[in-house]
Amino acid sequence: MQDHFADDGVYHWNSLIRFHGDNGRVTEVVSVFRLMHSLSWAPDNYTFPFVFKACGEISSSRCGASAHALSLVTGFNSNVFVGNALVAMYARCGFLGDARKVFDEMSVEGVWDVVSWNTIIASYAKLGKPKMALEMFSRMSNEFGFRPDDITLVNVIPPCASLGARSLGKQLHGFAITSERIQNTFVGNGLVDMYAKCWMMDEANKVFSNMSVKDVVSWNAMVAGYSQIGRFDDAVKLFEKMQEEKIKTDVVTWSAAISGYAQRGLGYEALGVCRQMLSSGVKPNEVTLISVLSGCASVQALMHGKEIHCYAIKHPIDLCKNGHGDDNMVINQLIDMYAKCKKVDIARAMFDSLSPKERDVVSWTVMIGGYSHHGDANKALKLFSEMFEQDYQTRPNAFTISCALGACSSLAALRIGKQIHAYVLRNQQNEVPLFVSNCLIDMYAKCGDIGVGRLVFDNMPKRNEVTWTSLISGYGMHGYGEVALGIFDEMRKMGFELDGVTLLVVLYACSHSGMIDQGMEYFNRMKTDFGVSPGPEHYACMVDLLGRAGQLNAALSHIEEMPMEPPPVVWVALLSCCRTHGKVELGEYAAKKLTELASNNDGTFTLLSNLYANARRWKDVARIRSLMKHKGIQKRPGCSWVEGIKGTTTFFVGDKTHPRAKEIYQVLSEYIQRIKDIGYVPETDFALHDVDNEEKGDLLLEHSEKLALAFGILTTPQGAAIRITKNLRVCGDCHTAFTYLSRIIDHEIILRDSSRFHHFKNGMCSCKGYW
Repeated sequence: MQDHFADDGVYHWNSLIRFHGDNGRVTEVVSVFRLMHSLSWAPDNYTFPFVFKACGEISSSRCGASAHALSLVTGFNSNVFVGNALVAMYARCGFLGDARKVFDEMSVEGVWDVVSWNTIIASYAKLGKPKMALEMFSRMSNEFGFRPDDITLVNVIPPCASLGARSLGKQLHGFAITSERIQNTFVGNGLVDMYAKCWMMDEANKVFSNMSVKDVVSWNAMVAGYSQIGRFDDAVKLFEKMQEEKIKTDVVTWSAAISGYAQRGLGYEALGVCRQMLSSGVKPNEVTLISVLSGCASVQALMHGKEIHCYAIKHPIDLCKNGHGDDNMVINQLIDMYAKCKKVDIARAMFDSLSPKERDVVSWTVMIGGYSHHGDANKALKLFSEMFEQDYQTRPNAFTISCALGACSSLAALRIGKQIHAYVLRNQQNEVPLFVSNCLIDMYAKCGDIGVGRLVFDNMPKRNEVTWTSLISGYGMHGYGEVALGIFDEMRKMGFELDGVTLLVVLYACSHSGMIDQGMEYFNRMKTDFGVSPGPEHYACMVDLLGRAGQLNAALSHIEEMPMEPPPVVWVALLSCCRTHGKVELGEYAAKKLTELASNNDGTFTLLSNLYANARRWKDVARIRSLMKHKGIQKRPGCSWVEGIKGTTTFFVGDKTHPRAKEIYQVLSEYIQRIKDIGYVPETDFALHDVDNEEKGDLLLEHSEKLALAFGILTTPQGAAIRITKNLRVCGDCHTAFTYLSRIIDHEIILRDSSRFHHFKNGMCSCKGYW
């Protein structure tokens, strides 16, 4: 009678504990259990699972361990329900080792079941150990012969997705069909998600279509899957279908749809979906904000980006949580958004608001990328250098490297580019990522060493369309048109897809090598042979090709035959050629067209002013300069920089600020006199001032590229190349002077201007007059 009373008492205690647990009062569960124990009531095999579950939910491993000890003392260590609850409790508290130890003890005593296996597999899967989860599943089914149930499949399919284990995923799919578990909505959702994350959207769609019962998770997996593999049209269509069929959407659905629009560059559409989401009462999460900020960045919608920033501050969404893992995602995206909206100072202020310990590799990468692509390439390389100086073990990844290489390309900073290449080779885990190798080819080409760029290309185990296009472009800008076309033919034979960009660089290569017939042939074959319709940029390249060769009437006819309204770039190309060949009337016509298109680029006015100056129409020169002043348009000052052993030195026109200025001008004067003795005559037309020829000669002496060359002669070791970069096109007189100078100095002069490369050696230039 007394034992029966005791059993009833424990039953009531268990009922009270269970009542609190079912209603989410987990702390009360622990309190009642302590009270029960203090009153000397002995818990049974029903008590412990409730208590262990509560300890797991509040992540109290100390409390759980105490209850575990009590279960051992009271003899319930051999009970399968108690054991399973213990494994789950330790896993939820993050103690996988203790969970595995309890599981192994259960196996020794032979008191395990399918639930035990499901629990340990789920523990490994949820705590980021997918390989161990799959290993335990293999032991369960192959070594110990347990038959998986629905829960097993639900637990083991996500690790397949994490590891991209397509083969095992397909086997599980087959088992789900043969065991008739495929109709379980959770199993179906898991398979859809697995196929989506393995980029097998056709298979995912088959599972999705055959599901008799779908929930919002099913739809979300499909929308997110299409979005993540770049099938944004499909993602958006599915989202719209959900709305048409009035399927309930949640924050995951909305976020995936916003991401779909943003990744297609449809930033305003992404913002529109975000507004609909807010109107429907669904609150955005971090992923939503990241997607909509990406949309703002894609269309440079600064004001909308600021609104999203304000929303994130006003609402309980942390911009940064302790700087661990992916917790900086929103603030990193804000840095990226401000940089792409050309507010690099604001982006830097946000970057600086993170302490050094809080900055992750993405923080560094988006800021370096912001400087590299939208701000100051020098600052990008300075920040890249600082990344190695800080003591928090954040090292660049492949994306950081690509941003830094982009900055080297902008500055023609070959020395730093080589150092980065060496770092990549020293620290590569496997092979160098394809996109990094592509950046290396581009960097070497734009830094004047196309030979090393070709070596990188030849040593690549894999290549894509960008690889080939980068090499063709490199040879084109160096004036090796025939080599560029040979590579293009090889690319075609290899079966690579040709697009508008590839054909543009082919036309560019023809233009800069004077290959008129070949350029015309490729242009005429674009649609018929390559399936690419010429765009405005292709027509501009053809105008440039014909104009450089002096065929200005043919260039004008080409413009008149365009199937679309000629954009400013086409008329600028024509105006530039008019400036080269002194065709004033046609140049005025091109300038008029640019004015009608409201193009107020400083280059347009500068070209027209120079055209008039060449024709000695000084009143027109004054009129153009007055018009520029009235419109608030400033001509970019000529600037050249030369790379030395210790860094890069910059010169402006007439620059006398360098500590060795006196020495630089003296060396330059001496060498100019020496080349005059062998036939150089200053081309005073390029001084473009209404002064006498003697004064013009002095003005020519002050051009920035000549000053950079003089400094290079002073500081560069004998026999080494002097590498100069100019922000504008090289002056015609400087080009002639460099050609002569290359006959009397023991250096190859490699000059990169805004249009192409010039290699001066032994009295010749690689451009052969096409520049």
